[in-house]
Amino acid sequence: MSKDAAKRSASGELWVFAGLIVLALFAPYFLYPVFLMNVLCFALFALAFNLLIGYAGLLSFGHAMFFGFAAYVSAHLAKVGTISIPYWLGSWSSLTIPLPPFTPELAILTATVVAALLGLVAGAIAIRRQGIYFAMVTLALAQMVYFFCLQASFTHGEDGIQAIPRNPLFGIFDVSDDITLYYVVLAIFAFGFLLIHRTIHSPFGQVLKAIRENEPRAVSLGYATDRFKLLAFVLSAALAGCAGATKALVFQLASLTDVQWQMSGEVVLMTLVGGMGTVFGPIVGAAVIVTMQNYLAAFGEWVLIIQGLVFVVTVLLFRRGLVGEVVALMTKRHRATARQNADLQARTPSGEADTGSPSEKATT
Repeated sequence: MSKDAAKRSASGELWVFAGLIVLALFAPYFLYPVFLMNVLCFALFALAFNLLIGYAGLLSFGHAMFFGFAAYVSAHLAKVGTISIPYWLGSWSSLTIPLPPFTPELAILTATVVAALLGLVAGAIAIRRQGIYFAMVTLALAQMVYFFCLQASFTHGEDGIQAIPRNPLFGIFDVSDDITLYYVVLAIFAFGFLLIHRTIHSPFGQVLKAIRENEPRAVSLGYATDRFKLLAFVLSAALAGCAGATKALVFQLASLTDVQWQMSGEVVLMTLVGGMGTVFGPIVGAAVIVTMQNYLAAFGEWVLIIQGLVFVVTVLLFRRGLVGEVVALMTKRHRATARQNADLQARTPSGEADTGSPSEKATT
């Protein structure tokens, strides 16, 4: 793709996103706001995962550790605030920092930073391997985080952190109302989308695509591929943590469900259904899966079977995902039209290209 074509594509994506935001502004007056916030949180989670697998070519089976652990951190800070840091000096002890409950923006920001730091540690370990070995390492690390959340005192084990208060935003704005909180979540989602969009269309994003396509060639060109992959991993972890922290405040609950390995599989399903490596695919995939879970809840465990059938059908009939197939069809038509125009210009005699008017020809 040429530079001009890439700019036009990026500009078109922003116009589509602007249209979606306009629709989203009126959506809570027609649909249940909590359902919409759930879709936005999982859409941001899927976008973060897609940055890693769709553009860096790294399949992680452990992204739930960032999503779920950030949810616990955000919930604890918003409800309790006090931080206890364990340390070892001959015996285990802890440093307690008494703090008041955090406001929502501070709780989400702190949880995002914690998720980024966790991503830095996990990424530094995982990127030493490639392919299925990378995926297995991330899964093993995620299971370690899961069992830590199960045993840690501040997570309250299987009960989770419940009744998380919705403190005033910036200490001023009341977000106890669902519609008000919806617009806060929409703003967080829009920021995350624009950050990812800018990343994938930047020189950094182009290097990630080069690594995905042919890492040895990228190395031969002088790029420190491990550093690029680590940075992409940290950014993906931070945005996944932001999504999890926001979801905890929306539902006023942080539980083991968000840090289980099934959650990692769910975000993989969302990304593949929508379209891996596409800008809007994860959003569509998250909307499809969350809608199924919400409106098919009466079927109980059969929802999982239905999700499996949707996944199988998508893989067999829409190998690029829903959005991926639409993009491929539009690209194919555009190329066919451009080819026809080029052939038409090539067949047009040079004499017929004269643009002079009939009066000018008569005068001459």
